Amino acid sequence: TGIPHLMLSRRSPPLLLRGGATRCSRAGAAAHRALSSTATGILPSTYVEGFHDEAAVRQMKYRTLGQRCVDAKGDPMVVSILGMGASSFGAMYAGSTPEDEYIQLTHDTVRAGVNIIDAAAWYGHGRAEKVLGKALKDIPREAYYLNTKVCRYEPDILQMFDWSYKRTLRAIDEALDRLQVDYLDCVQVHDPEFAPTLDPVVNEVFPAFVEAKKQGKVRQLGVTGYPLEILREQIDRADENGITINTCLSYSHYCLHDTRLTTLIPYLQEKGVGILGAAPFSMGLLRSAGPPDWHPASQQLKDLARECAEYCEGEGVDVGKLCVQFAFMEESISTTMISAESREVMLANINHAVNAGQLSNKEKEVLDHVRTNIFGPHGDLDWEGVEIVKYHDMVERAKRGEEVGGISGAIKKDKKASA
Repeated sequence: TGIPHLMLSRRSPPLLLRGGATRCSRAGAAAHRALSSTATGILPSTYVEGFHDEAAVRQMKYRTLGQRCVDAKGDPMVVSILGMGASSFGAMYAGSTPEDEYIQLTHDTVRAGVNIIDAAAWYGHGRAEKVLGKALKDIPREAYYLNTKVCRYEPDILQMFDWSYKRTLRAIDEALDRLQVDYLDCVQVHDPEFAPTLDPVVNEVFPAFVEAKKQGKVRQLGVTGYPLEILREQIDRADENGITINTCLSYSHYCLHDTRLTTLIPYLQEKGVGILGAAPFSMGLLRSAGPPDWHPASQQLKDLARECAEYCEGEGVDVGKLCVQFAFMEESISTTMISAESREVMLANINHAVNAGQLSNKEKEVLDHVRTNIFGPHGDLDWEGVEIVKYHDMVERAKRGEEVGGISGAIKKDKKASA
C-alpha cells in the first residue's frame, strides 16, 4: 500500500542534491544558502534509489538544518519540514497501536521523504526505541537522520533522571542496541530543566556526549528543554567548554497560543545551531478533543484552547490542520517533529507538509481570528516552571516515604510530547 502519489509542486525547479556539494567547499556553502528557505522538487542526500518513492520525495518540502549541522560527507544537512516523532511508539497501556502498525507507518513515512526521526529512552522507558528499531532494520541507514534523547529514564520519581557521565554513556549504548543501528545522528539532553543545576549537564553529560562522538557512536550533539532560557544557557556553557552543540529542540513554543521561540531564533541562527520544533498541538492542548487531565497548562489557557477548538469546529475548519500548517509556515524552524498513532494520521501529516502554506481563504480567516482575537489579547501563554515545581515537590514527598501520584500522567505526557 504505502503513501499514494500526491500532486507535484511546481513552485521550485527540480534540484538533485545527492552528491551535489563537496566537503567544506564553496559549493557546500552555496547549497546551504540555496536551501535556507523551503525547497521542493529535490532529492536530498538521504534519497536511496530503489527504496524511496521518488515522486513522493520530490513533493516533500525540505530545509537546511543549520550551519553547525553537516552530514557524514561534510555537506549541509537537508531535512524534511515534517519530522517523525516516536513518542507514540512508547505507549504502555491497553488499546495501544499494534507494533506492526508502527513498523509499517515508519516504512511509509521514510519512503515518502520524511528523513529525520526523533526518539527518547523515556518514551515507554525503552519501548519506543525497541519498536522503532524493528522498523528501521529494514530501511537503508543512509535514508534517515536518527536522533534520540538520554538522561530521563524511569517512572519512579527518585530514579527518573540520571545526569552522570557513566549512565549517559551506557544510555547511548542501550539506545544503539534498541534501535538496531551503529550510530546516532544526534544525541540530546532530555529535559535538563529538572536537574538541580546545569552543572551536571555541563560537567558530566556533555563530556559523555563528546566521548561517544570520539568512539563513532554519535555524530552530533543536541539540547532540548521547555524553558527557552535553558536552551540558550546550555549552548553558551558548552561553547565556553569547547563543546559544540549542533541542534536545539524546542517544543510547544511555536504554536497557536505561544510563538516565543521566535525570540530565540536569531541567537540560534547566529550560532549556526539547527532549529528543531515539536508539539504543534501543544501536547494535546489544542486538539479538538481537549487536553488530557495531566496537562500542565493553566485553566485560563485550557479555556482559550477549548474556545479555539469550538470556534474552528463552528466554522467548519480542522483545528489540527491549522496547528500543523502554522508550524510549517515558519521557515526558520527547519523541521517540526510530530508523532502519530496510525498510518492514516501520519499520511495526513505528510499531506500537510507537501501542501505547507496552502490554506483556503476561509482557513486563513479562521487562523487569523484564532491568533488575533482568541489568543492574541493574552500574549504568549505557557506553563514554564509549573512542572518543575511539581516534580521537586514529588521528590521531597517520595524521600519522606509518601506515596506520590502523577507518574502515569508523566508517561502519558511524553506519549504526546511530539504531538
